[in-house]
Amino acid sequence: MADAFATITQKRMTGGVRIDGIGGKNIHIDPGPGALVRTYQFGLDPIKLDAILVSHSHTDHYSDAEVLIEAMTKGMTRKRGIVIGSRSVIKGYKTWGPCISNYHLKKSNVEIMEPDKTKRIGKIKIKATKTIHGDPTAIGFVLRSGELSISYTSDTEYYEGLQRYHKGADILIASVIRPRNERIRGHMCTEDFMKLVTEVSPKLAIMTHLGMKMIMNNADREAEIIRNETGINTLAAHDGMHLDLQDFVSKQQTLDEF
Repeated sequence: MADAFATITQKRMTGGVRIDGIGGKNIHIDPGPGALVRTYQFGLDPIKLDAILVSHSHTDHYSDAEVLIEAMTKGMTRKRGIVIGSRSVIKGYKTWGPCISNYHLKKSNVEIMEPDKTKRIGKIKIKATKTIHGDPTAIGFVLRSGELSISYTSDTEYYEGLQRYHKGADILIASVIRPRNERIRGHMCTEDFMKLVTEVSPKLAIMTHLGMKMIMNNADREAEIIRNETGINTLAAHDGMHLDLQDFVSKQQTLDEF
């Protein structure tokens, strides 16, 4: 997943994050441009999705949501799965959204989430987290099931209290758009993420939504800086990255970024 300039140039793929097997469910988070094509490219099946989560109303996070809904509902022939999104995504808020048609939403269960609101999908508890971003209704997500907790900040700048939402995460996935201390409004840079990683202390930290400066500046080196400073395993996401989560839980689960 990448920022707007990386999106329009496709310097990095923008299909979002897919988590398979958590609580026995398959979930796609923030399906931006190319999500459907990348799903097939990396050997996954969109028809087997159980949930689609969309954090906010920016194109690089929602553009393929409708085609994934069509896959999840078997060509719109069955009412199946759940779509979870911010208010802007589902209903629209001022100049933001809505991003998914009523035609598509009527074929799934639908949940609008705001910070601190929770929703259960079978064995999974999903909690929405607060962000500070251009879309004022934007949210992140925490997914908990049994032994595993995965946090996804989505797009947000660092703020005091961000760590409260993500404390206890085994895996912390964050949008980190700029290297070092090059902050821009509504996003985190390397130094911001390093602070969050220190406060949350996950088993694994992953930087995604990399901006052009981060890509050109060598994102792997930025991850190494965080790893050396914090002692916490930190990775910069790359196209098609696949992680087996057996190190974190007893049952096999996978995480894919594309």
